[in-house]
Amino acid sequence: MSGPKVSAVCTSTQPACEPITCNNCGIYQLCLPLGLNQADLSLLDSIVKRKEVYKRGQVLFRPGERFDFLYAIRSGSVKTYVSTDDGRVQITGFHIAGELLGLSALASRQYSSEAKALETISVCKVEISRLDEIAQQIPSIHYQMLRIMSGQIRHDEELMLLLGKRSAEERLAEYLVGLSRRFASRNYSGTEFRLSMSRLDIGNYLGIAEETVCRILGRFQEDGLITADRRQVCLKDLKRLGALAHVALAA
Repeated sequence: MSGPKVSAVCTSTQPACEPITCNNCGIYQLCLPLGLNQADLSLLDSIVKRKEVYKRGQVLFRPGERFDFLYAIRSGSVKTYVSTDDGRVQITGFHIAGELLGLSALASRQYSSEAKALETISVCKVEISRLDEIAQQIPSIHYQMLRIMSGQIRHDEELMLLLGKRSAEERLAEYLVGLSRRFASRNYSGTEFRLSMSRLDIGNYLGIAEETVCRILGRFQEDGLITADRRQVCLKDLKRLGALAHVALAA
């Protein structure tokens, strides 16, 4: 098997991402790795509400609201964030097609953050009470949910390390490499994609100033690591970006 591309030739335009297929959807990640039979998958399919659309800026859920639905992003992207009593905002995550939203509410049965569409998105929704019922019939779903939540905990641990021990340049390089991996794992381009989040939001998430984000992206472009046209980004040398971020790329 050949290794991943470490450089890229960028086209002038990048077509919009098609909605993710059901097999790559976060909801079906609960079950497909467990080898469930078609009857079990049909049971899961019966509780999925498909293709609900949110426009840019619309809120999917807010802190304190009852945890009624688990969301899987079919297309587009979402940011989650929390606000302090004095009005300050901390972005807690950017989420792309195929990823699940709302799992952190399982314990309290209330959403702990606000989720807002960064562009027009479509989502599939699962009523959590029905998912609980089905999990009683298919106990292995609980195990798979733990696996997915474990991955999110690991991501949070890596983010804490990133914010506490890395320079601003290393943070931004690792952020771009991480996005590349996430897009590639969902059969999108891992080298050319649209940054739906603003430079201000990226800085908030990574703990650096908006001006620093712009300056570092400009430096990456001068060094031949990326090209950037507004929010369209091409990673021209993924290997060097990975080395800068101290991330080992798969062979």
